[in-house]
Amino acid sequence: MVTGVFYHPSFSRRSYLTLGTRLKDFPSAFEEIRHPKLRILESPRVSDELILKVHTPRHVEEVKSDSLCSTAWHSAGGVVKAAEMVYGGKLRNAFCYIGAGGHHAGRDYFWGYCCFNDVVLAVQNLYDKFGRIRVAIIDTDAHHGDGTRQLVDLLDFQVFHYCICSTDYVSKDELKIDVSYFSRDYLDAVEEFCERAETFGPEVIFWYFGHDTHVGEYGDIGLTVKDYIDIAKILRELAEKVCEGKLIVVLGGGSIPEIAKESTLAVIRVLLG
Repeated sequence: MVTGVFYHPSFSRRSYLTLGTRLKDFPSAFEEIRHPKLRILESPRVSDELILKVHTPRHVEEVKSDSLCSTAWHSAGGVVKAAEMVYGGKLRNAFCYIGAGGHHAGRDYFWGYCCFNDVVLAVQNLYDKFGRIRVAIIDTDAHHGDGTRQLVDLLDFQVFHYCICSTDYVSKDELKIDVSYFSRDYLDAVEEFCERAETFGPEVIFWYFGHDTHVGEYGDIGLTVKDYIDIAKILRELAEKVCEGKLIVVLGGGSIPEIAKESTLAVIRVLLG
């Protein structure tokens, strides 16, 4: 079983908050992680048919007219394909690079350089192909995954959504949780996700990972690459324990190319084990 890394050349020409800067070292940076169990795969376009199961036609038209969303179809398509291959047993786990983000995209709105909700599209595709599976999502981007939260409610998915952000919240069913990084140690919050996820019993886990939390980034909360490695090890261990290692890591926010390179390659090395 191998680890898949999903990437498209357009992500290095236009990437999230920057034009060709954040991922400027890619794809050449992949030479640093060459490994017999690593596959670099080109992210395909997501289909309009799938998008319209999650977003409205008006949403799609607005994304088409926004130049910041030019990479949105391949960004979401890579996450969709990665999840399908991981859940279907063709990959053990996966890391997905993106050009446009996902977690601020709701049913009929998008903001914060997020265009289509990549993780929710991936879950919808899994439902279409494999039935109503149980999915756990942990979001460690610096900001709240409001679009993902709205969509997992509207689409009635069997999803445990856990977001480490700036507020605290627990839904009545305890499947939608926000944990403030102001109120507790960050790794303790990740461990709490693991405990709750183990009880929930997911068949696949998504980690929405933003390096915007890194020291010096625009969402700086004091984390470092060492913290990301620790989180990756914790989540890989959880996935091995509860769902045969089925873990999909999706890149979220962040803007500094040096941090993007160091942090993402570090996480991929953990996925390779």
